[in-house]
Amino acid sequence: RSASTPPGRWAGINRNGGAGSGRNPGREFLGMAGGIISESAAICVPLTGWIAGRFGSVRTFVVSMVGFGILSFLCGISITMGMLVACRIGQGIFGAFLMPLSQTLLLKVFPPEKRNMALGMWAVTLLMGPALGPMIGGYLTENYSWHWIFLINVPVAILCIGVGIVLLKPVETDRQTQPIDFIGLALLVLWVGCLQLVLDLGRNHDWFADPMIVALSITSFVCLLLFVIWELGEDHPIVDLRVFRHRGFSVSLTVLSLAFAGYFAGFVIVPQWQQAWLGFPATSAGLSSSFSATGALFTAPLAAFLMSRLDPRLLVSGGIAWIAATTLVRTTWTTDADFWTLSILQLVQGLGVTFMMLPLMSLTLNTVDDNEVASAAGLQSFMRTIATAVATSITLSYWADTQRLARSDAVGAMQPEAVQDSLTGLGFPPDQVRQILSNMVDLEATTLALIHTFWATSAILLFAAALIWLAPRPTRSGGMPLGH
Repeated sequence: RSASTPPGRWAGINRNGGAGSGRNPGREFLGMAGGIISESAAICVPLTGWIAGRFGSVRTFVVSMVGFGILSFLCGISITMGMLVACRIGQGIFGAFLMPLSQTLLLKVFPPEKRNMALGMWAVTLLMGPALGPMIGGYLTENYSWHWIFLINVPVAILCIGVGIVLLKPVETDRQTQPIDFIGLALLVLWVGCLQLVLDLGRNHDWFADPMIVALSITSFVCLLLFVIWELGEDHPIVDLRVFRHRGFSVSLTVLSLAFAGYFAGFVIVPQWQQAWLGFPATSAGLSSSFSATGALFTAPLAAFLMSRLDPRLLVSGGIAWIAATTLVRTTWTTDADFWTLSILQLVQGLGVTFMMLPLMSLTLNTVDDNEVASAAGLQSFMRTIATAVATSITLSYWADTQRLARSDAVGAMQPEAVQDSLTGLGFPPDQVRQILSNMVDLEATTLALIHTFWATSAILLFAAALIWLAPRPTRSGGMPLGH
């Protein structure tokens, strides 16, 4: 799915024009379409436990893969933008179940002594998506057609369907006929939908200065409160929130959300800075980001090996602290940094990612009862989705606001007369001189804002590194004691 991740997908379509048209789709339409797609996926992810319990984990996984493959094909042959968005919504719904169910089935397929290694490889594939998506999507659209960022999924889906039918039948779970919690489902749709709209539209509507954003925020909060109260009292909840009674799960999930948001913030702003201000081609910016996932590949076996021998909380704390330290090193970046100066640090940062992700995923799933694993995996994926959305929205807003302040300070402090005289002496007309000075100020202000953003994300990461120690002490085997 890496080529179909949002950056690669929408960037590719935007460069090559809308489906069935010779023009670029409007930014507002793409933003709304992306929000609807993200909203549909975010709503479905926490339903994984209920769906798997009602229809069986393997059956749900295979059907989801069939739906994902069919809708990927329909996206690829779309002739209108409306058809493309509708198919993408369906693709997001079916794809939402694949990530948490793949975790659940991994724990059932592999024996206990090999689960850490299996989850390690799974975590690497999770990180490869946002790293390689823009690069693969850009390559396919620039050299072939935007259709291929969807069609490339079809053979992969067919292979997964065949493997699932043949190899996963022995680990199928029992089906449980339960009544549908319509009220809980409606409240979930409302609070997640309103939150997603706030995150998608807030930056372009001046956040809480816009009455619409205020109304959506209040609606989301009230529906969330009602959702929690209802689900905790419901005998057959659509989302089993009772898993939060396990302290290890609650703390680990909080740390995972904070750490993933802090880490993902770099994926949001660094490629944009490289392309818009340093002049990197889209492929080069994507390749630079992929170095982080490459570093994670190197350390995944070591992280899995150490999990059964060391306190996983130590690995998590050390991994997040490593990412925070490399983020602090990023504050030394300057506007004349070249490709390798930026990419090598991305590689070094990636070395600590699996020490963060793998033990955290293990802690969140090992702390719950066996019949709660699917629900825990769904909530884990849901929180990663929400953390990504929040990180993207807040990071871009903070970066833009800080850039405006830095530009104002730079304009007030600079003495442009000498530079103007020098450029005028070289034959530049006055209008071009002013434009050159404006571009210089914008570049430096944007880079200063980038550095301020790195300071902020480093503080969040260091807080998460300390917070993990509130989780209960793991057992000697590396798992978490149940019932805490």
